[in-house]
Amino acid sequence: MDSRESWGQGSVEATSSDTEPLTKDPPPKEPCAVSHMDVQGYKWVWWKVWLCRIGAVCSVGLLLVLFNWRPRLGLLARCSSCPVPMADVLLLKDRYGQQFVIDVHTEEIEEGSLEYAIGEADENDWRDTVQLHKDKKTLLRYYVFEGMRYIWMSRKGAYCKASILNESWTCVDLHGQGQGLSRADQSSRKQIFGTNIIDVPVKSYLQLLFEEVLNPFYIFQLFSIILWMSDKYYYYAACIVIISLISIAVSLYEIRKQSMTLRHMARLVVNVTVRRDTGEEECVNSEELVPGDCVVIPAEGLLLPCDAALLTGECMVNESMLTGESIPVMKTPLPASEDTYSPDSQRRHTLFCGTHIIQAKGGGHDGKGAIAVVTSTGFFTAKGDLISSILYPQPLDFRFYKDAMKFVLFLAVLALGGTIYSLVILSRSNSTIQECIIRSLDIVTIIVPPALPAALTTATIYAQSRLKKHGVFCISPPRINICGKISLFCFDKTGTLTEEGLDVWGVMEVNGTTFSEVVPDPRGLPSGLMLSALASCHSLALLRGQAIGDPLELKMIESAGWELTEPANELGLDSEFGKHRILAVMKPPESDLQSQENSIYEPVAIVRRFPFSSSLQRMSVVTVGPGGVSPTAFLKGAPEMVASLCLRESVPTHFSDTLRDYTSKGFRVLGLAYKHLSKETDVSTVERVELEKDMNFLGLLIMKNQVKPESAEVIHILKLANLRPVMVTGDNILTAVNVARTCGMVLSNEKIIFVHASPPTASSMALLQFHQGDGVVSTINTQESMDSLAQGLYQHGGAYHLAINGMSFAALCDYFPEYLPKILMRGTVYARMTPEQKTQLVKALQKLNYKVGMCGDGANDCGALRAADVGVSLSEAEASVASPFTSKSDNISCVPLLIKEGRCSLVTSFSLFKYMALYSIIQFASVLILYTEKTNLSDLQFLFIDLILVTILAIVMGRGGPSDELHVQRPPASLLSLTVLGSLLVHTFLLILAQVSALLITMSQDWYVPLNATVSGAANLPNMENTGVFSLSGFQYIIMAIVITKGYPYKKPLFYNFLFLGTLLIFFALMIWLVLNPYTIMHRILKIYDITDMNYKLLLLALGALNFFICYLLEVLIDRGALNCLRKLRGKRESKKQYKRLNILLAETPSWPPLNQPLYPPQSTVIGVS
Repeated sequence: MDSRESWGQGSVEATSSDTEPLTKDPPPKEPCAVSHMDVQGYKWVWWKVWLCRIGAVCSVGLLLVLFNWRPRLGLLARCSSCPVPMADVLLLKDRYGQQFVIDVHTEEIEEGSLEYAIGEADENDWRDTVQLHKDKKTLLRYYVFEGMRYIWMSRKGAYCKASILNESWTCVDLHGQGQGLSRADQSSRKQIFGTNIIDVPVKSYLQLLFEEVLNPFYIFQLFSIILWMSDKYYYYAACIVIISLISIAVSLYEIRKQSMTLRHMARLVVNVTVRRDTGEEECVNSEELVPGDCVVIPAEGLLLPCDAALLTGECMVNESMLTGESIPVMKTPLPASEDTYSPDSQRRHTLFCGTHIIQAKGGGHDGKGAIAVVTSTGFFTAKGDLISSILYPQPLDFRFYKDAMKFVLFLAVLALGGTIYSLVILSRSNSTIQECIIRSLDIVTIIVPPALPAALTTATIYAQSRLKKHGVFCISPPRINICGKISLFCFDKTGTLTEEGLDVWGVMEVNGTTFSEVVPDPRGLPSGLMLSALASCHSLALLRGQAIGDPLELKMIESAGWELTEPANELGLDSEFGKHRILAVMKPPESDLQSQENSIYEPVAIVRRFPFSSSLQRMSVVTVGPGGVSPTAFLKGAPEMVASLCLRESVPTHFSDTLRDYTSKGFRVLGLAYKHLSKETDVSTVERVELEKDMNFLGLLIMKNQVKPESAEVIHILKLANLRPVMVTGDNILTAVNVARTCGMVLSNEKIIFVHASPPTASSMALLQFHQGDGVVSTINTQESMDSLAQGLYQHGGAYHLAINGMSFAALCDYFPEYLPKILMRGTVYARMTPEQKTQLVKALQKLNYKVGMCGDGANDCGALRAADVGVSLSEAEASVASPFTSKSDNISCVPLLIKEGRCSLVTSFSLFKYMALYSIIQFASVLILYTEKTNLSDLQFLFIDLILVTILAIVMGRGGPSDELHVQRPPASLLSLTVLGSLLVHTFLLILAQVSALLITMSQDWYVPLNATVSGAANLPNMENTGVFSLSGFQYIIMAIVITKGYPYKKPLFYNFLFLGTLLIFFALMIWLVLNPYTIMHRILKIYDITDMNYKLLLLALGALNFFICYLLEVLIDRGALNCLRKLRGKRESKKQYKRLNILLAETPSWPPLNQPLYPPQSTVIGVS
C-alpha cells in the first residue's frame, strides 16, 4: 500500500494514476497496492506550542488529555497547515476514517547513495538538497507508519513505501545481484530501507500506565472517585480505587505479556552469511540485511530472517508458521526471465521470512547449501505483513459493537435527565449549591456503569478458554462474537473435506489414439516412459534418509516401487549420469535390477525441476538416463492443462469422456506427459515455457480421495442450522461435484447446473451459458428444446446448485458482473480456483452482506482465510498467524463448535449488556426516589450492591456453555432492535413501579415515622424509606440476572451453570436473611432500619416475588414474539442484507437460470459474429 499524495496546499487525496514513476513502475498487483489514505501536512509554530504548554499547566493536564483523545485538535492547536513535502508532522486518515498523527523524520545520507534505485530519473526526485555551511547535504525525508517506512518522492508527489524502489525488479535483475553488494551499497540501502527487523513495540510499564490511565473509562473513574470522596462515600471510593488499581495492574500485565509473546514470535535475529561483490563471504547480523544482499544458505538450513528469491540450489522449507501447512515445500531456483518478480506469482522460488529451511543443497561452490537474494526486509516481508495485521487490525464492522456505543450515549442522555430532576428536587429541599452539584453529578456515575467495557469482554474470555480446551486457538478474540453471525461457510476440499493422503487406484496408458485398460498396480506396468514418469515427476527430497514432501507424490512413487536416492557427491555429480548436476536419482526395485527379464529397467536421474504451481496447475522435471543420455521432460498436473500443452495427435480421442467418467465418480485424476529433448538442449538453462510445450500425452494417474467421515455429518449440521456450505477447491469440477454430493452439500434429489463463461476472442464475443449434465457445454438451438429442458428442471420445485470453474469465474467477473450476485447466491461448487480467486470469491460474498467463514488447511487458502470474517486453519501449528483461528483437529468438526461458541458468546454479551444497563437503571431509580424523600443509599449499601451482588453475578453468569445443537435461527446482533429495547423499557417500568410500591407500602404502615425535614442525604440514615427501597432493589439485582440470562437455543439451560446457580441461591438467602432476620451488626453496618413488623417484611418478599414472576413472564413472551405486532404497524420492510433480497427475487423467478441459452454482455450484439 503506497501512500501516494499529489501535494499542494493542505489536504490531498491519495491517487496513483497521474504521477510519473521514479523508475519503471511495476503493474499494480492487487487493489491494496494503492493507498486510500488522505494526508495533510503541518509545521510546528513555536508560539502556538508554548501557548499549549501554558494551557496544559493551567488546566492541570486536562488539555493534554483532550489532545490525546483528539490528536487532530492537538495538531491544529500547535501547528499550521503547509504543503506535504515541507511538513514536520502529518495527519493521516485511512479508509476507515481513523486518524493518525505521524512525525516526519529527516536523515542525512551520502551524496548519490540512491543511484542504484533511481535509474534514469532525476536524482532530485528522491531527496531534498539544502545549503548548510556552504556544503550540500542530502536529506532523506520519511515517516514510519504501522512498522513500514514511507519515503518522499518528488516526481510522484508522494510518500511511497520504501519497497517501491525494488518492486520493478525483474527475475534477470535478481540474478544479476547474485554477486553480492559492496559494503558501501549495503550501508546506503540500509539508510533507505531501515533495519531488517519486525519489531513489535513492547512499552514500559510506566508508558502503559500513562496510556491506560488516559483511557476515557479511567478518567471517568477518577472523576467518580473525586465526586464520591466529596460526598463522604469514603469506603466505597476506597474500594473502587483498590479495584481499579488491581484492574490496571492486571491489564498492564496482560497487555505487556501479549506484546512480549507476539514480539517473541515476530522478532528473528540470527547470524547469516552474505556474499560481497569482491567474492568474499562474511557473517553479519540479520538486522543488517537489505534488499539486494546475496545470502548463502547453509546445507543444514536456518530460520530465514527476510524474504528472498532462490537463485541456485534447492531448499526444503517448513512454512507452517505462515500458512499453517505442516507439509514441507520444495523451493527451486528462480528462472532468469524478463518477467517482473512477484513473491506471489513466483511463490515456489521464494523463501519467506520466518519459515524454517530444513535443508539446502546444490547451490554453493562445493555443492552444499543454496544462494538467495534478499527481496524484502522487516515489515515489508510476508511475515511482517501478517504481524502488522495482528498489531494494527482493521476495525471490526460488527453491529453489536456499534450499537453498544449508541446505547451508552442513550444512557448518558438519561443521566442528563436524572441530573436535571435531582437539581430541581435538591434545590427545593434547601440543599447547599455544593450539595446540589455533587448529588446531581453523582447520578451520572450511577447511570453510566464504569464496569460495562470489562463486562462485555467476559463472554469472549470464557469462550476463548473453552475453545482452547478443544484445540482451537484464537489470536483475535473479538471475532468470536462474529462467529455467532456466520451465514455462509466456505470449505477447501483436499485435506479439509477429504483425506490428505490419496491411494493410487490405477493407471491408464495411452495406446495409439485410445486408452489401454486400467492397471490397478503401477508395478505391473511394462518398462517405459509411464513408469519413469510416475517415479520421477515429483518434488520430494530426502531428510535423514526419509522421503518428505507432498503426500500425493509420496503415494505415487510408493505405488511405482522405485527408491529415491540422492548423490553422495556434495556437488551433485555422479559419474553414472555424465556431467549433469544431479538433484535426485530414482532407482527401480532391486529385484528388477537383478532380473534378466527386466534388465531394461534402468535408474533415472532428475537434473531439473519446475515445482507445482496452483496458478499453472502443473509441475515438470527433466531426467537423464545412465551416461547422461536420453534427456526427457516429464509433465504432471490437471489433465485438462496437461492435454492443452500436448500435441493434439497424442491426446486420445475419448480423453474428455474418460476424464469425465472418473472425475464424476469422485476420483482425483492427474495427467502425465513427456517430451524427448535433443542432446544439444542445455537442461540447466532451458525455460519452463519452452520445456512444457509440444508434449506427448502419456496417460492418467487415477487416485482415490476418500471424504473424511466427519465431513458429511458437519455439513448436515450446518444445513439444518440454515448455514450455507460452499466448496472452493483447485481440483477438477466433476471431482468437486462428486465430493459435494458425497458430503451432503448437494443432495441426491438436487440438480447441478454448470456455469460456463468464456472471454471474447478474435472471432467471438464473451459468452455465458448455464447447462445441466456433466460439465460439457452444449448449445440447443430450438426454443421448444430449451423450454422442455427448463420445464424438467423447474417443475419439481427448482432445487438446484450452480458449479463453476476458475476460468469461467474470471470471465464472469470481467464480462458479466451483472450476473455475478445471482450466481453467487446459488453457487455451491467453485473448482479449479487459484488462491487469488478464492480470496476474490470471499470478498464478493461479503459484498452481498454475508458473514463469511472459511476453513482450509494449506498455503493456497491463506488469502481467503484472512479475508473472511472468520478464518479457520486446520493445522498442528499453534502459533500459526495464517488465520484468526487455528484448529489442531484435522477435520471440520471444529466449525460447528466455533459457531456454537460464537452464538453463546454473542448471546452472553447481550445478556451482560442488558444486565449492566438494568443494574444502572435500578440504582438510578433508587437514588432518585430517595432524593425525592430527602435521603439516599448509604456508603456501604452502594458497596454491597456494586461489589458483592452485581460484580459477582456479572462474572459468573457469563460462564454458561453453548448448546449442544445449532439452531436454525441466528442470534440478533443489534442492541437497538425492537426486542431488546422493548424488553429494557418494559423491565424499567416494572422495576421503578416495584420500588415506588415498596416506598408507598412503607409509608402506609401505622408505625411509619416521617423523615427529619431539616437533614438530607446520608445524614438521614438509617430510615424506613431507605430500608424499604434498598431491600426490594437488592432482590431486583438478583432476579434480573435470572430474567435476562438466556438459555435455549444458544446456551445450555441456567441449571448447567452450577457456579451461577449456587451464587443465586446464596444471594437470595442473604437478602431474605437481611429482610426477615432481627436487627444484627450487619444491619447496623449497612444502616438498615430496625423494623419489627413481620407482616411488612413478608409483604416486601411477596412484592419481590411478584416483580420476578411478571418480569420473567414478559421476557418469555417478548422472546416468543409478543412485540411482533408492533412491526406490522410500520409495514413490511425490505431486508438490509442484499443476499436476503436476492434470495426472495430468485424464489419469485423460477425460470432462472436460463438453460442452454447463450448470453452476451449487455453492450454486445450478436450481429456480425461468425
